[in-house]
Amino acid sequence: MGTTMPVLPTTKLSRADLADLNSFLAVESHRSFSKAAVELGITTSALSHSIRNLENRLGVRLLNRTSRTVSATDAGAALAKRLAVGFQEIGGALAEVNQHRDRPAGRLRINVLRDGADLLFTRWLPKYLEAYPDVSVEVAVDDRMVDVLAAGFDAGIRYGGTIPEDFIAVPISSRLRWVAAASPRYLNRTSPIVVPEDLKNHNCIQIRTGQGVIYRWDFEKGGEHRTVEVPGQLCVNETEFGIQMALADRGITYCLEERIADELRRGLLQVVLPDWAPIEPPFYIYYPGRRQMPPGLRELIDLLRTESSSW
Repeated sequence: MGTTMPVLPTTKLSRADLADLNSFLAVESHRSFSKAAVELGITTSALSHSIRNLENRLGVRLLNRTSRTVSATDAGAALAKRLAVGFQEIGGALAEVNQHRDRPAGRLRINVLRDGADLLFTRWLPKYLEAYPDVSVEVAVDDRMVDVLAAGFDAGIRYGGTIPEDFIAVPISSRLRWVAAASPRYLNRTSPIVVPEDLKNHNCIQIRTGQGVIYRWDFEKGGEHRTVEVPGQLCVNETEFGIQMALADRGITYCLEERIADELRRGLLQVVLPDWAPIEPPFYIYYPGRRQMPPGLRELIDLLRTESSSW
């Protein structure tokens, strides 16, 4: 015999029914209450309560729960399969309706690495929010590589060359210049730096990347590329703290030149090996192509591309 589909008590769905069904679909998709709660913007406790209410109304258990895992029952899997189709149709219908609006409306969740947040969003997100008041934006700043699809984000922003496969990726800045820099006081009391290998005799502020590895500094001059595994007393996992330590004369940091543009103008920091500064791919915004583009995302991409083209 086939699996019996659970049926709601009446054919007319209430607001609570739709909300609980959407909550169930999120949990079943993520196989996790905590991840689904993040996507839905509610607490794990509230989500658990919603699922219990749905199961009580249906009179059928939809999820098997243990302390470590969540999995759908046969009835739950059958329901989730049909709900996924139904909610996709609803999403598509709403997206079509939204095209007839003068301005987009909805909610965007964006995962952004810190350099992107500091250089792009702090400058131009206010303009976007003013232009599209009916769009609410949630920004998660995180240098770790996050599965944006599994975590419930609509899009992510990362450096070119680090975008996961099977995503649509759009450049939203000009190409990026990376530099090593230190305070004049540090440089005045240490040995000269003429070629990248000279850094091995200096105190460099190491960087642990979002992938968990210590970054090897890249340099390029006239088509010649060199990579240096730099030594250092200090290791950091985000750019801003490395810059602050360089300002405190604690060594040489490595970052986007644009991040320290003001410090360079004021003479607080000085670029090391300026002829060796590599020009790397730009920032990209990426999103799953198999989903309907959420309202407001296209407008955000267009604004970022327009504003950052002047770099």
